[in-house]
Amino acid sequence: MFASKIDVTEIDLLFARLPKKHDLLDWDCAESLSIPDIVKSLEHIHQDGTFPVSQRRLTHRSNHGIVTQISSHLLTLLQPDLDSKEDQNSVGECPVSDATIESLKSRVTAWTQPGSAGHGILASSTPLRLCLFDGFLLYSKSMALVQSHIDIKLFLRASYAKAKARREARSGYVTLEGFWEDPPGYVDKIVWPNYVEDHKWMFENENVEGMLKEGVLKDWNIKCQDGGVDVDMTTTLEWAVGQLMEQLPILVEKK
Repeated sequence: MFASKIDVTEIDLLFARLPKKHDLLDWDCAESLSIPDIVKSLEHIHQDGTFPVSQRRLTHRSNHGIVTQISSHLLTLLQPDLDSKEDQNSVGECPVSDATIESLKSRVTAWTQPGSAGHGILASSTPLRLCLFDGFLLYSKSMALVQSHIDIKLFLRASYAKAKARREARSGYVTLEGFWEDPPGYVDKIVWPNYVEDHKWMFENENVEGMLKEGVLKDWNIKCQDGGVDVDMTTTLEWAVGQLMEQLPILVEKK
């Protein structure tokens, strides 16, 4: 979640501006996002290699090994003044085994060795820093300004049943405005209809649980794993790591 620092009055105005559907606040549409702030954040990440933090969270820079000698006032002028509380949300247990994770780490280590395609990319005096950017609307046409700042595009699919089960299993969300819990019926009235509307252009017959349009994936350079919807997390992680190992050398060469 990206948002500027706001006071109580601004929070009231924010809620007043948020779109509604079926008399419910719609947090799951592009209109509820600050797209300009997202773009500014991604621009900063590309240029600086660090995540932008607000003045009240400058300690995060030292926590991440980033040392600055300039004043906090000047620093906030040089980067987007943004804050996030996503790290306070519960993510549950990791469904991928420790053995699989260790195996993938070994695979990546071998990929970085001399003579391998990844040599000098992640392990060098000036290693490439990766930012994993996750979002439910990344490939919506309403997010076109954001998409141009994503170097490697991976699309993970889920069925209605799986998406509903995952969303309703969450206890809620810590946000800059407080704590949000989905009201009853929110998935069926808001989340899934929005997902269908924003992604149907990518699918044959506009069926988001059906076949993707190969031409769309090629034209937009979006990668999607085989196997249809609801591929297990272990397979998905192995595929994603493989995609990064394949695409990063190409990306570095282009730059």
